[in-house]
Amino acid sequence: MTHRPKVVVTRMIPEVGLALLREHCDVWVNPDDRPLTRDELLARCADADGVLGLLTDKVDAGFFAAAPRLRGYANYAVGFDNIDVAEATRRRVPVSNTPDVLTTATAELAWALVFAVARQIVTSDAVMRSGTWSGWGPLQFIGQEITGKTLGIFGPGRIGTAMALMSRGFSMPVVTCGGRRPNATLERELGAKRLSFPDFLAQSDIVSIHAPLTPETRHAFDVVAFAAMKPTAILVNTGRGPIIDEVALVAALRQGRLAGAGLDVYEFEPRLAEGLRDCKNVVVTPHIGSATVTAREGMARLAAENLLAMLAGGKPPTCLNPEVLG
Repeated sequence: MTHRPKVVVTRMIPEVGLALLREHCDVWVNPDDRPLTRDELLARCADADGVLGLLTDKVDAGFFAAAPRLRGYANYAVGFDNIDVAEATRRRVPVSNTPDVLTTATAELAWALVFAVARQIVTSDAVMRSGTWSGWGPLQFIGQEITGKTLGIFGPGRIGTAMALMSRGFSMPVVTCGGRRPNATLERELGAKRLSFPDFLAQSDIVSIHAPLTPETRHAFDVVAFAAMKPTAILVNTGRGPIIDEVALVAALRQGRLAGAGLDVYEFEPRLAEGLRDCKNVVVTPHIGSATVTAREGMARLAAENLLAMLAGGKPPTCLNPEVLG
């Protein structure tokens, strides 16, 4: 009988991905709607040939040491700051992520947050639901218009590019900051300008964060950054929570140094920073950037395809360390 690889899936994912894995592997899926604890993760992966995991799973030297049979790790996410890629490479273990399939969904959510903040959607919805609204008034729920405002993309990669291209219907000048090289697509399509961080902060009316979490981007948005932004600016984060110093953000929101913020990711996720829930000019969503049927099923399919390719000794579609292959 041909050996079927043992695969651990650390959290329930859409069935399309699980079905692919089950065709070729013996699959264990975490039955509980919670992340595995560290001890549970290491114990489950001790005899695994492959693991399909999430951002909540820390994939470091300790993880690899606890899983000596591991032939591949597939991340169910486009971000991979939970993975020590250098350690994986040292141990000759391929690792992968799920880019592209969630680009549109996350870019659309960033726009949803922009409009929710700019037009006080959440606040006005709460008033309507409370039954206390007494009728239309000329000074009620006054927000901002978006058309013609300057859109700042911090981290103009796939998702940042998609969000910026969606701005064309609103006649918005676009500026960018970050990235290893100028974004030729945005420069060609929108006339986007790549700016230094101080100039980027000073010019942007809306700042949307799409950068990966690195030592350079951690707490990029801190007390100094908020002081440099327009007091009428809106900050949106669908990238990684720790890019924002949330203690500094709470202070900036309370003191009126920002018009508002829309957050889908958090520095201390899943916990909110002290005082953030009390800020009336912030909209918070529970990390739903990729939460569409199309995106989540696409992520499941791609993660499964990556892992199956690793187990077969082939080339995964979106390998993060292809130098270990072959």
